[in-house]
Amino acid sequence: MQLRTYYPTVVLSDIHLGTPHSKKEEVSKFLKSIKCDKLILNGDIIDGWHFSKEGLSNLKLKHIQFFKDVMKMMDSFSTEVIYIRGNHDDFLDNFISKTLDNIKIVKDYVYESHGKRYYVTHGDVFDTVTSRMKWLAKLGDLGYSALLWLNEKYNARRIKHGKPYHSFSKVIKRKFKKAVSFMSDFENKLVSLARVNQCNGVICGHIHHPENRYYEDIHYLNSGDWVESLSALVEDEHGNWRVHHYYEDSRV
Repeated sequence: MQLRTYYPTVVLSDIHLGTPHSKKEEVSKFLKSIKCDKLILNGDIIDGWHFSKEGLSNLKLKHIQFFKDVMKMMDSFSTEVIYIRGNHDDFLDNFISKTLDNIKIVKDYVYESHGKRYYVTHGDVFDTVTSRMKWLAKLGDLGYSALLWLNEKYNARRIKHGKPYHSFSKVIKRKFKKAVSFMSDFENKLVSLARVNQCNGVICGHIHHPENRYYEDIHYLNSGDWVESLSALVEDEHGNWRVHHYYEDSRV
């Protein structure tokens, strides 16, 4: 039996369960490899937008397995789960501020650790301001879906030949000046939001771009996604954060 790696806190976002591009098997394997005191699900875990088009029949057993793994962690390790609703799972608005067993559903959250405060939000709060880049957030967009399909085919071939996973779609997005400008604008706005809330850092998702960096005195953390980058944020027992990349860091 594989030993689980312990992290006090783990952050996952943008799994988009119910969509064809969701890496549900990989995220389940990741959960089976860890144990933690707190698991923060930072939005877009279920893709409600996809269901509005296709119906709930898309949430098949392989997607539901994720929640089984989460519940097993709750039972085995008393893991506390904080579920922050995102823009794709906004159907959770009816459950905001509710606690179901050991799962708390909220719009945002302040995480305190080792004397530091982190403002935790999915990151869609500024979408109205950045609506000109709506293609980056809309998972159902035809061009983006085609890019994800190409990314899957490209990486299946790389892995078959023993080469590491490489986000082809991320490289393409970085070459577009508007996309780079959008991400920079997004990060700066989230950093400002952390300052307004008198926090030392901000933890977000939404733009499918994992990051761990400082903007002067504010620690900016983005958990990435399980569609392109297959990444999570993990905190060690000393309060140090890092981006965990599934193919590079997992022992699964």
